[in-house]
Amino acid sequence: MQRAGVVHVVYGGGKGTLTLSQALDSIPGAPEAGDRFGHSLAVYDADLDGCSDLVVGIPYEDMGTVPDAGNVHLIYGSTNGLNAGTKAVKEFYQGADKPLGGGQENEDWVGYAVAAGKTSAGTPYLIIGVPGESIGDIEDAGGFHYLSGTAQTMAFVHQNTDVGGAVFGNAEQDDRFGSTLAATPTHFAVGSPGESLSARAFAGGVGFFNHTLTSNFPKPLGALGQDQEVIFGAAEVGDQFGAALAMVPYRASGATSTTESLLAVGVPGEDLSTTVDAGAVQVFKLAAGGTFTETAWIDQNTADVDQDAEAGDFFGKRLAAVNSSPNTTSTAVTTRLAIGVPGEESAEEYQEEGGVQIVPLVGAPGASDTWIDPGHGLGPTAAPRMLTGISLAATPSLLQVGVPYGPVETRAVYGFPWNVGSGGAPTQTIKPGVGGVPETGVAFGATVR
Repeated sequence: MQRAGVVHVVYGGGKGTLTLSQALDSIPGAPEAGDRFGHSLAVYDADLDGCSDLVVGIPYEDMGTVPDAGNVHLIYGSTNGLNAGTKAVKEFYQGADKPLGGGQENEDWVGYAVAAGKTSAGTPYLIIGVPGESIGDIEDAGGFHYLSGTAQTMAFVHQNTDVGGAVFGNAEQDDRFGSTLAATPTHFAVGSPGESLSARAFAGGVGFFNHTLTSNFPKPLGALGQDQEVIFGAAEVGDQFGAALAMVPYRASGATSTTESLLAVGVPGEDLSTTVDAGAVQVFKLAAGGTFTETAWIDQNTADVDQDAEAGDFFGKRLAAVNSSPNTTSTAVTTRLAIGVPGEESAEEYQEEGGVQIVPLVGAPGASDTWIDPGHGLGPTAAPRMLTGISLAATPSLLQVGVPYGPVETRAVYGFPWNVGSGGAPTQTIKPGVGGVPETGVAFGATVR
């Protein structure tokens, strides 16, 4: 089945591999063309048993006769590994008597984005984006489900929701609120890349919240968009501000606890003067009470940043970030941001080979930035249309870069230390057919977590 989807799990410490798909009797449903099992992934301890659990988004799953309604699987971990304990896989999908409530509609895309973790109070949470949700007769307005605690108490939030404060903006056609998600123990952010600002379609916007609940609803804190005077840039058609998000905890010098967050917002459609779709990233500091400060604008024309901005680079199409020491003062060494640039090309014969820019989240972006691309750290060779940078993920020790396209010998997931030098070699390489990973399938590494 083309694009049915599969998830390969590589355990740490040389403890083997596991392949998960809907072809397994223990996984609900059946593999169908276009399901894209694993389109989104998250890991957290849902039941607080000390074992990591896996969240798998299947946004293009047909539910009964409803095409692309979407579904999410929670696959429980145990001391014997994932899907190897006594708890059955739990499904989250819509329906009047179903876990997410509401009703199933064509192309809701439940699970297009997911985020999960623990709040600063130790409460597990799961956020499920539903960017194709219609609000009344407003198509593709979008929303998200917030599930809290081990009981997974659910609330559905959209842009017309008002609970303890209004969610930013109004539900409009093609807003696609819930397309992107990012979270820390204190905050979470929700992207609306289709947001229209001052009649500029797909200018984009981002709403941010904290995990404080009122009647199970998280508290909306504010909004970010380039139509605000305190935010650099101007809202333009097709900017897609919020098409990618990454967020890490932040502790200022002298602070005794970590209550703030740094939020990176990708603007891949940003035009730089006459350079169309060069792309940019904006970084914001979110305070516990909800105020925000823009701390950086990053593009490939920024002082001392490697490479040059070119039309169609789509700098900021994907993001991944880390704070490797969240309980100490944040520095340029401990807070790092990886920026996917899938449209980058080093030579005319390597159009859209792509690459990844790594910059500090604290201090000047060009002070300690690095660049990796095909043939220079990422695989043995470059080729056209590899779209490198389209798949990124962060762990505390490694930046994971998926390279699902291009020559067979380059297709892999590469793990780099966050402070790797430009063109530096990965310290981990996971390839199909090696180390217990099946050789079959296509687009290996299209999503990594």
